[in-house]
Amino acid sequence: MTKGMRTFVVALCVSLATSSTVYVQAAWKPQKSVEIIVGTSPGGGQDRSARAIHRLIQEKNLLEVAATVVNKPGSGSALGYAYLNQHPNDAHYIMLSTTPLITNPITGLQKITYEDLTPLTLLFDEYIVTTVAAGSPIKTGKELLARLKADPASLSIGIPGVGGGGHLGFALAAKAAGVDVKKLKTVVFKSGGDSMSALLGGHIDVMTSTTGAPLSQHRAGKVRILAVGSRERIPGDMASVPTWRELGVNVEFANWRGMVGPRELTAAQIAFWENVLAAVAATPEFKKDVEKNSWVSNFAKSAEMRQRLKAQHDELKALLTELGMAK
Repeated sequence: MTKGMRTFVVALCVSLATSSTVYVQAAWKPQKSVEIIVGTSPGGGQDRSARAIHRLIQEKNLLEVAATVVNKPGSGSALGYAYLNQHPNDAHYIMLSTTPLITNPITGLQKITYEDLTPLTLLFDEYIVTTVAAGSPIKTGKELLARLKADPASLSIGIPGVGGGGHLGFALAAKAAGVDVKKLKTVVFKSGGDSMSALLGGHIDVMTSTTGAPLSQHRAGKVRILAVGSRERIPGDMASVPTWRELGVNVEFANWRGMVGPRELTAAQIAFWENVLAAVAATPEFKKDVEKNSWVSNFAKSAEMRQRLKAQHDELKALLTELGMAK
């Protein structure tokens, strides 16, 4: 063997050995059953989302082990996060997460923050919309905000829970338009569906919620959605609805859906779930579900998710402080 050949063989062996070492370090996969945790009772929006993801993971054979959905309702998902973090460094436990992961610690409802967990992926955004009845004299989002700026208590605004996405999404828009948000006349309901019944019955003037609550009535022409807090217009049934930014209000707000793991997950564990959940988000079934519900698929991996959570935390902490809700 020539000196050049010997040098080549040695270099090749070193390269293969290095590659093999990297592969061993990077590879991780579940060795036992996986739990997908939901912080609410069965049947709600979060539970349905988690079960849809679970179904696709099974149907597409994305795991070599069994997986189950485990409901841990209570205290605005705080019990679910506490259960998740009882399993540090164990990626067999993941949890569907939403905006209350940010707001609950700020308002004192839970101690665990997004910094105590491991962000895995964002899956989709469900944006906040502002709606009036079809016969309302208020025709546009600009008219609505102008009226509230002149007299914040002049209209009753139905919200699905204090400090929830529907409440905060509209409060951000109102604040950006110069409205004194502390003086808004809000009426609290248990759900967007209850707000819709009150709006159609003439008991409130405006409602703010995620897209799901008013969508069917919007299609039927019984309500008018004035604005949506998305970056761009949402295609399909929402295509005629302007964004707040189009109306001159620089606000974007969504009830995002994502997956988080317990603290201290390794890079290999994070990468495994990034790949699995990316495969879920790429399925035709997932895309169809997103389109049907007027959601927006904004898939993002762990690092980007962490950045988004930090930005939203800072924004909502300032708002909740102004509203007197921060602890």
